[in-house]
Amino acid sequence: MATTAVVAGTAAHMGAKSAQRQMAASQPPPQAAPAPAPAAPPSAPAPAENSEYEEIRQLAELKDQGILSEEEFTAKKAQILGL
Repeated sequence: MATTAVVAGTAAHMGAKSAQRQMAASQPPPQAAPAPAPAAPPSAPAPAENSEYEEIRQLAELKDQGILSEEEFTAKKAQILGL
């Protein structure tokens, strides 16, 4: 009788394992985590007006220091502005 109980217990255990495997196989695979949002694009380059303004401002400083003459400053400013 003890042998019958062991066989019955083993059969019940194996049946439960089989049911677990079948359940796992019937479920869809887990979804991968969504991809992280792309990083923010690098900041856009400064508009041309800002760089032109900066360049003219630097030229004005050179003119104020006496490094550039009024004529050189005016010519370079016209060149930068496309005049």
